[in-house]
Amino acid sequence: MTETVPIKHVPNSEVDAAKERTYVASQWQLMWWKFTNHKLAVFSAIVIILLYLVAIFGDFVAPHDPLLRSGHPFAPPQLPRFRTEEGFQLRPFVYGIKSQMDMKTFKRSYVPDTSKKYPIHFFVRGHKYKLFGFIETDLHLFGCGDGGALYLMGTDQLGRDVFSRVVFGARVSLSIGLIGVFLGLLLGIFFGGISGYFGGLTDMIVQRMIEILRSFPSIPLWMALAAALPPDWSPLFVYFGITVILSLISWTGLARVVRGRFLSLRNEDFVLAARLGGASEARIIRKHLLPSFASHIIASLTL
Repeated sequence: MTETVPIKHVPNSEVDAAKERTYVASQWQLMWWKFTNHKLAVFSAIVIILLYLVAIFGDFVAPHDPLLRSGHPFAPPQLPRFRTEEGFQLRPFVYGIKSQMDMKTFKRSYVPDTSKKYPIHFFVRGHKYKLFGFIETDLHLFGCGDGGALYLMGTDQLGRDVFSRVVFGARVSLSIGLIGVFLGLLLGIFFGGISGYFGGLTDMIVQRMIEILRSFPSIPLWMALAAALPPDWSPLFVYFGITVILSLISWTGLARVVRGRFLSLRNEDFVLAARLGGASEARIIRKHLLPSFASHIIASLTL
């Protein structure tokens, strides 16, 4: 009787090596590989990272003080130029602007002042500010020297630089929205996870609570929130307060999705194996259930 010897498969190609690497990879590694293979997703991530870097270092990026009023209200955008009357030059520059009044319509207009040329430099000195609230400096990413002004997006009705105000406004839009999404994520995963994993009475209580929250009409709720906040709050604090309150009641959709996934995965083999291996309920949820559909959660949060 001949003895059968198992044949060991030795990978001899890049395809076999890639398959073996996929078999032993974790869920997060698989998600990362799939993400890096999607060129549009990588490009979008780079854009988002750049936007948040601009918001974080807004004082350094903004060439002007967003509250500084100039003598040029409603000035048009100044586009960097590379060509002069003498020819092409590598260093970009902008012309000065001068205003003129139409005596028939009394409308103010601006024309380039070709007699004044201001080169654009990087890492220039400007108005003083405190980076992160405690580092005092006057260094800016770009700007014009020799008393020139650079208005990439023009100015508003008070002569304030629109680009600098947009940079500072990005701090509010990106940070407060991120806080609201993060709170909704925590509440949705927590309540949806315990509802779908434990089931029974816990599931019934959580689902009835979700139905009560989803029964409130949106527009009257927003009007009530706007009236309930203290009237002496600044618009920034009112915006922050409404965002936080809405995040506390907008987690219900994500909780329903998490509950459904937990109901379908809690009896899978890998969950039973982890439970037999002595893993706690919190570890099973954190290490096994959540990573199995983390891509769906990321997509929901992004939307």
